[in-house]
Amino acid sequence: MLTKILDENAVHRFSRYLEKGEKFVLTAHLSPDGDAIGSALGMAHYLSEQGKERVHVIVPNDFPAFLKWMPGAEDVLIYNKYPDYAEQLIREADVIINLDFNEPKRIGDLAPLVEAASGRKVMIDHHLYPAPDFCRLVISHPELSSTCELVFRLLCAMKAYDDISRNAAECLYTGMMTDTGAFSYNSNRADIYVIIGELIKKGIDKDAIYRQVYQVYSESRMRLMGYTMNEKMKVYPAQQAALITLTSDELRRYHYKTGDTEGFVNMPLDIDGIVFSVFIREDPDYAKVSLRSVGSFPCNRFAMRYFNGGGHKNASGGEFYGTLEEAIRTFEQGLAEFNPTHFTETAEETQAV
Repeated sequence: MLTKILDENAVHRFSRYLEKGEKFVLTAHLSPDGDAIGSALGMAHYLSEQGKERVHVIVPNDFPAFLKWMPGAEDVLIYNKYPDYAEQLIREADVIINLDFNEPKRIGDLAPLVEAASGRKVMIDHHLYPAPDFCRLVISHPELSSTCELVFRLLCAMKAYDDISRNAAECLYTGMMTDTGAFSYNSNRADIYVIIGELIKKGIDKDAIYRQVYQVYSESRMRLMGYTMNEKMKVYPAQQAALITLTSDELRRYHYKTGDTEGFVNMPLDIDGIVFSVFIREDPDYAKVSLRSVGSFPCNRFAMRYFNGGGHKNASGGEFYGTLEEAIRTFEQGLAEFNPTHFTETAEETQAV
């Protein structure tokens, strides 16, 4: 039995939206990860199997190759490749389901299109601070491990467990696995393993899914990883922190493709005594910042304060508009002001995360 957490009125309203709609668009955030793609595809499979006329997953930009084995991934529409078609689908949609993000800016150039669309808008997400007035219906549970877990719970609350196919189950499990680092953080609740058991009953092979996500990297990605750990990781022992940086030139040198740096930010946390790790990657228009922590240190508050970001207590992200050198200085300034070794959670922070 799963702990009951969803509001019955929200579940009923969502069910009514699905009953009335025939044309659906499902969106997810920029640089989609496993939870974004998994939750969108998981819900899309369910809708298609209910006989809905038109169901499309639209994401702002491309996603990593190690997620493209997922059932239905070949049909995901990449907005920056096919903007005209995506705009048409959004404009004509009866229902737009926004998954794994909490505010419009997280979908980049899709935001004004979704905001202007006349279809009913729903947010299904597990990030803090959902934006007000963005969606007609908000189903937000930051306490959950992933949006995929939330989608599974929502379908069960709708009495639709029997309608979850193996394809949908594979997508939902992938999101749960990737958003918890293969269940190594934010995954210490018994309900998560109840859900895994139910997904296995649907026929998924969780060991095969792990291999398809984590053991299919290219040779150039492995060489980039070795270079990064040897040459580009700086440890701050007094602050129990580590920083990794990569320039655009370094990425080109190792033939970087989307997803090749996935997981790099977690590696310094394997060093004894390190509780906070940050990875800053130089992109064409800004620096992409990934943050991870263990224990009580809230890296989402660090992301919010210094890198215009946010996320979860132990896994967050942000952006920096400036040079890589300026981003590094900002990190080091933040480390001095927001020192992990001196941090003590307040009651308010404990509640927020």
